[in-house]
Amino acid sequence: MNNTPADPTVVRRLKWSCRRGLLENDLFVDRFLRRHGDSLTVGQVEGLQQLMDLADNDLLDLLLARKEPEGSLDQPVVHEVLKQMRQPG
Repeated sequence: MNNTPADPTVVRRLKWSCRRGLLENDLFVDRFLRRHGDSLTVGQVEGLQQLMDLADNDLLDLLLARKEPEGSLDQPVVHEVLKQMRQPG
């Protein structure tokens, strides 16, 4: 995973684009951004962007560990962000 600090402008745009249609997803995403938003790396931004490209129900299945990333999502950056997002409050 690329541990270079992410550009603050990219992070601000990403935070805005993370708004989801399902409240459950918003809770996971908001908690992740509160914990890590100020220190996101390029790798974390990449993983989060890939997760945000998913449909709401597919994202929720991953967040609730009903499914694991597969296909193009089966990458270390996605697994790392998903692990951080799943950590309880």
